Amino acid sequence: MRSRTANWFECKIRYEKTMDDGLQKKVTESYVVDALSFSEAEERIIEEMSAYISGDFTVQDIKKAAYGEIFFSDDASADRWYKAKLQFITIDEKTEKEKRSSVNYLFQAGSMNGAMKNIEEGMGGTMIDYSVTSVQETQLMDVFEYKKPEKNDKPEFEQ
Repeated sequence: MRSRTANWFECKIRYEKTMDDGLQKKVTESYVVDALSFSEAEERIIEEMSAYISGDFTVQDIKKAAYGEIFFSDDASADRWYKAKLQFITIDEKTEKEKRSSVNYLFQAGSMNGAMKNIEEGMGGTMIDYSVTSVQETQLMDVFEYKKPEKNDKPEFEQ
């Protein structure tokens, strides 16, 4: 399992999808992309989805995602995304009172039990005490990480 911290944006795409029965249906699907700004997020989701969707599609919505980190599974059956809200428990040294701070994470898994297992695995090296306050399956279809553009072997202008 690997994790990635970045600026994440949730993007909603609307297009006509061919269903299992062969009929065309307008659907809206959600994806997450790694980007620095809203305009870059729009550019990235259009670029990523152009490879998968034949025909027209529109970007319906883009919003900043509130994920502290996203955990990717190596398991081939991990085809769903789960949002987990964790509370980190610290002790205030001055008042000696317990302080809780909440953080949302996104975990890739094949089932709710798999998500819980991945949370334990992903947070296993954490020295701070935490509790899992909620885990819910999302409607996200996929997460697209930033990929460095490949360098061209040829120079742009040959002399």
